[in-house]
Amino acid sequence: MSKTYLILVSDNHETVETARKYWETHDVEFQVYTPEQWRSNLENPGFRQQLGANLPTLSAGMGSVTPNYNSNNVLPFPAPTADSKVQKMDDIEAKAIENAISQYKGNLTEAAKALGIGRATLYRKVKQYQIDPSQARKKKVAQAA
Repeated sequence: MSKTYLILVSDNHETVETARKYWETHDVEFQVYTPEQWRSNLENPGFRQQLGANLPTLSAGMGSVTPNYNSNNVLPFPAPTADSKVQKMDDIEAKAIENAISQYKGNLTEAAKALGIGRATLYRKVKQYQIDPSQARKKKVAQAA
């Protein structure tokens, strides 16, 4: 069976003491750091390595650490789901760039103007999203023939 660890970063003495009293009765390893201690320790590679070696699974969140704690108080990080209808911003941006490049038949300068971004930014994003502007230029040549 794995051991549960709780790392609390707080400079509120009352919160720390309430949490300590509660979690110690639940067989939870409890460590407290002030925000300053936590920041300085994270700059120390030895501390980060020790932290990772001692903690098999690390979770983060903002929630109550008082005796009325329950798992509903900590919000999980969003995970992609198969039935999600929400598009990621990167996907939307890539599609907008592809559409602009297609509309302007591969002319990246005109596509950047239409998108309201600089030409260098467009070139960087084309590379980032692995978009091939030559495909739009080939369509332009095929349509002219």
